[in-house]
Order: sequence, then structure tokens, then C-alpha cells
Amino acid sequence: MSGDGALRVVHVDTERTWGGGQRQVHALATGMERRGHRNWVVARPRTLLAEALARDGVPVVTLAPAFEWDLVAASRLHACLRRVRADIVHAHAAHAVALSALAIVGTPVRLLIARRVALPLRRNPLSHWKYGRPSQFIAVSNRVRSVLYAGGVVPERISVVYSGVDVGRPTPPASDATLRDLGLDPRRPLAVMVSSLVPPHKDPETFLAAIAAVRGAGGDIQALLVGDGPLAGVTERLRRRLGLEDVVRLAGFRRDAVELLAAADVAVLSSRDEGLGTTLLDAMLAGVPVVATAAGGVPEVVRDGVDGLLVPVGDGVALGAAIQRVLREAGLGTALVAAARERVKQFSIEHTVDGTLEVYRAIERTGGAVWEAS
Repeated sequence: MSGDGALRVVHVDTERTWGGGQRQVHALATGMERRGHRNWVVARPRTLLAEALARDGVPVVTLAPAFEWDLVAASRLHACLRRVRADIVHAHAAHAVALSALAIVGTPVRLLIARRVALPLRRNPLSHWKYGRPSQFIAVSNRVRSVLYAGGVVPERISVVYSGVDVGRPTPPASDATLRDLGLDPRRPLAVMVSSLVPPHKDPETFLAAIAAVRGAGGDIQALLVGDGPLAGVTERLRRRLGLEDVVRLAGFRRDAVELLAAADVAVLSSRDEGLGTTLLDAMLAGVPVVATAAGGVPEVVRDGVDGLLVPVGDGVALGAAIQRVLREAGLGTALVAAARERVKQFSIEHTVDGTLEVYRAIERTGGAVWEAS
């Protein structure tokens, strides 16, 4: 730690994509910079994360590990930690954990792991080693905390800090022209789901089943699925099988995903499990009523019947019926949106920064980095 009390933190995110996790890294690093702390973010070159951080003045260290246990990349990260005299290295993605655990060997730097998914920890010697290195874990929900505990992490090493959104800067909706370019009619009801298409926790099939159920009940609906991943092929085949080619548009990855979500009449999230479901926070902030499966940490964000509607995991018919309720029941959408606008204030990015800093300070009190004079 510097003499003025400012922390020196190196964040590591080696993902190639731009998703909820990368948005949180960007928001956390910029939020800490505003508070006078020093941050460096290790990211792959030419990624949207690296571009966004550089644009906002956060120092970026580019690194492109060839695989999870890349010793050359770990050595370069080790050199970075020594050069900036880091207090903490904060690993923000699964593959970043191994790299960071290797890099701190021989240094006084403490390791912190952010865990944003509710997937169980792997049980093998390498996984046991890397997850045994951190001083602390940050879980983005109590659901993630329970999964870490089930994986053998003692409760004292897990802190819950919810992910957040910038509640002072609501996102404007996508324009009618953008919707038309995607084959959508701005005058018709629109359901939008923003989700990566990654097994086993994501579930685009239930979203398609819900839209089919709305159509089968005579409802006027069009839908947009924004996101990409290994389930894209399965999703496309199911769309054809259900005869939804002219009803559901598959947009793939989009930089304007949040703007498209803000243009919806109803925001949907169908998952088998979720760390938290930050796309729902985006929708709540934008004033769009939300309908979701009660997966993982989602009920920690959305209170059924208060801030949104929740249905059982995997139940496309129930999800479709909930979409229909929002579109048809007078006053329901308005009431859900009003409650959600208050609810989302509890998930501000400022709260996320506050909570993360508390964890950093706790790590520091138990023996943070002390570098020898060079």
C-alpha cells in the first residue's frame, strides 16, 4: 500500500469476450480510480475490455496466455506485480485464477478471486491447488457462496458482494431504425433476452418454448435473442423446428445489447442456473418489466410479483404465460417497473465498489503486501 493509503490492485481478466463479467471489471476499476486507488487491468490485446479501459484512462497490461497454465504468461504477470508493487491481484475469470496463482509465487501479493457463476468447482489436484491460493473469494450472490462452500471453501474465506449497475446513467433504448435492421417491427410487442449461449447453466431453449407458447395462445409477440456461444447451433435448429424463423431473431453478439434490451416491452431471462443475472438489473434500470426463471441468484435480485415475475426453471409454458400477463394485464407492467426502479438502487455499482474495497481492506489487515526497498 502506498503512503497515502491508496491500494495498488492488479485485476486479471483473460477472457476474449465482452459480457457481464467484463462490464463489472471495467466498472470496478474505474470506480476505484475515482476514489484515488491505483489499478492496472491485465487483459487480452484488442478486446473490448482493453479498449474501454484505455478510453477511460485505466492502465491496461496486455497479455495473451495460450492456455490456462501458461508459465510464460504467468512469468510476465509476476513481473508486472513486482513492477507496480501490487498489494492485491484480483482474478476475475476462471482461467485468470491459475495464471494469478502462479504469478504470486515468491511475492507478498495477496490473491482474491471473483466468482460470478454458480458452477461447481472442479475436483482435481490442479483445481485444488489454484483455489487453495487465494486469501479470499468474492461471490456475487448467496447462491454462488453456497456453491463455493459445497466445493470445499470455508465460509470465512467467502464474502458476498453483489454486482452492480450505474444507477445514475440509464441506457437509452435502441432506435426504431436499429430494430428494423434486425427485422423487427417497432410497433409490435417485443420480448428481448440478452444471454450468453453457454452450457450447462444457460437455457435458450426455454426462451424459444415460451415464445412458441405465447404464439400458440394467440398472442402477438416478436422476440430477439442477443448473445453467442456453443448453444447457438442448438438454438437455431430449435427455432426452425418450432416454426419461429419469422418470430424470433437471433442477433448473436452485439455491442448495443443493453440498448436493445432497453427497447423491449418485456425483458426475459431463461436460465438453468445463474450467479446473479445482471442483465435483469439493466432491464430494471431501463424501466422494462422483467420475467425470468427462478434460477440460482435471480431471486436475490427479483422478488416475484413485486419487481418482476418468476417461474420454475425449464418451464417454457409458464414463462410464456408470465410474458402474456405483463403484456395483457392492465397496470401490471407499470407496477413492476415502479418497484424495480427502487429495487435496482440496492445494486448500484457504488455499492459494489464499497463492498469490494471492504474485502481489500480486510485482506490488507491480515497481512497485505510489503515490498522490500529496491
